[in-house]
Amino acid sequence: MEIRLYNSKNKKKEIFRPINDENVTIYVCGPTVYGAHHIGNARPAVVFDILVKLLRNKYKKVTYARNITDVDDKIINAAFEENVEISEITKKSTNQYHSDMKILNVDEPDEEPYATQFISEMILFIKDLIKKDNAYISQDHVLFDINSYDDYGKLSGRDPKDLIAGARVEIQDYKKNPLDFVLWKPSSENEIGWESPWGRGRPGWHLECSTMILEIFGETIDIHGGGEDLRFPHHENECAQSFCKNNGKDIANFWLHNGMVQMADSKMSKSLGNILLIKDLISDTPGEVIRLSLMSSHYRQPLKWSDELVSQSKKTLNNFYSYLKDYEDIENIDSFVNEDILNALSDDLNTPKAISILHSMFKNLKKNPDNIELRSSFLKSANLMGLLITKPSNWFLNEDNNLDTKMIDDLIEKRNQARISKDFSLADDIRDKLLTLGIVLEDKNDITTWKKR
Repeated sequence: MEIRLYNSKNKKKEIFRPINDENVTIYVCGPTVYGAHHIGNARPAVVFDILVKLLRNKYKKVTYARNITDVDDKIINAAFEENVEISEITKKSTNQYHSDMKILNVDEPDEEPYATQFISEMILFIKDLIKKDNAYISQDHVLFDINSYDDYGKLSGRDPKDLIAGARVEIQDYKKNPLDFVLWKPSSENEIGWESPWGRGRPGWHLECSTMILEIFGETIDIHGGGEDLRFPHHENECAQSFCKNNGKDIANFWLHNGMVQMADSKMSKSLGNILLIKDLISDTPGEVIRLSLMSSHYRQPLKWSDELVSQSKKTLNNFYSYLKDYEDIENIDSFVNEDILNALSDDLNTPKAISILHSMFKNLKKNPDNIELRSSFLKSANLMGLLITKPSNWFLNEDNNLDTKMIDDLIEKRNQARISKDFSLADDIRDKLLTLGIVLEDKNDITTWKKR
């Protein structure tokens, strides 16, 4: 079965053929870890998690990398505002992101590079661009010269002349061209920085992903993904610098971009005060409900978030789990993913159609409740989309009155001991487990209390 994906680079749907059938390579831009993460950050994580699951269903090996941007002006500003070390900001935000992703049933990537782990490689990357006359030094900055790359604007479909004429970019006097972008910038004594041939400083954001891709995978990968908001300038700049660094080789054969999450008819923004944080949503909504909601629209289209959408997703999952609860002690047989669902997902990740087919399977299952083959295929198909992962009896635990309070107290005690011994990974796992059971923890003054979600 062929997989067809919409390639943003060529503006059309194409048959996906990997460079090497033995190891498909995919890289997705991960979070900048400066604070709590919003529902918009969750959409690419869920979208590309489904894509990786689909690819693994077809190919022998898939290597998936999703980075952590742990050096950025937003991080510096957050640390300054809270009067703490940058590492405290990045560690807390990264841990929160990992916790959020677990609750959304998003698998961990095979590779999770941190930008600060590749500073020396970034410096070598810049040196090579300077040597090739693709970059220049100006006022302690190193900048990429977009005039040295003929295809600048091809990925995003933007004409550089129009961008300049429309004054849509900030103009600095140290740039030859207003669109030239920073590869290296100076750091003050109070800012994070590293020694380099151009003085103490830090890398530009765009450089980070190109360097990590080169070091982890090599010059060209199969798929590069991220949100639509990254297409320009971030991904456009990645294309330019990598093409020049790699002597005319494209950084990726396929580019995939997901649409943005909107609130009603407006984009989420701090100025409008309508930012939905994942950690707030999961305090009263199961992660799987959020995941299904994020899958309800085609990934390339904007997703309108609403209480009605969440309510419908919860109703759907309640119906599925209500049926499965009666059969959770009966072992399912090894089965195949429904072919129609595979076809839907293979057609540019058409999750709305796949969900519709899942509903049809469920209707058929209710007519044939003891059909173990159909039930096993239903579960296998849902699992491919990251759904119906929870034990059915646990799904309804938060709606039952007979909570196992001893079990909850024991888990909290284990978590407290883990925190004392600084085993924060175990502590986070216990908290996530309780959250999936509908139990929300609150830590205050070294005392942990809990409540039903």
